[in-house]
Amino acid sequence: MSHNNNKVKVAFICVHNSCRSQMAEALGKALASEVFESYSAGTELRPQINQDAVRMIKQLYDIDMNETQHSKLLGDIPEVDIVITMGCNVQCPNLPCKHREDWGLEDPSGKEDEMFIETAEKIKEKVLDLKTRIQMGEI
Repeated sequence: MSHNNNKVKVAFICVHNSCRSQMAEALGKALASEVFESYSAGTELRPQINQDAVRMIKQLYDIDMNETQHSKLLGDIPEVDIVITMGCNVQCPNLPCKHREDWGLEDPSGKEDEMFIETAEKIKEKVLDLKTRIQMGEI
């Protein structure tokens, strides 16, 4: 996969683009920006990112998603190489890409902080795994 900037573009997708996909974008930028570019988007806009997600990501990783991110539609992001759906199955939109996978993450929205922390940890693990697979040329 060669690009002008040689960086793989990854889109994290879920229907509302307010919680899981936003956390994935934030962690992708924080942990893997030298390997891939992170984007997140959904099929419906939310007026703001899930504020519990914002609070937990700030607490855990000191990243302020309110400053750096906002809810976006699929049409708002560039063409990507890899599409990662967060676990919204059939409602998940189809974007053209070279590789696609579903991370099967439950939506923590409205749940207690532990759920958010658990989700953030899973996303972090998966982001690092994705980074490794891209570096190894497996994707």
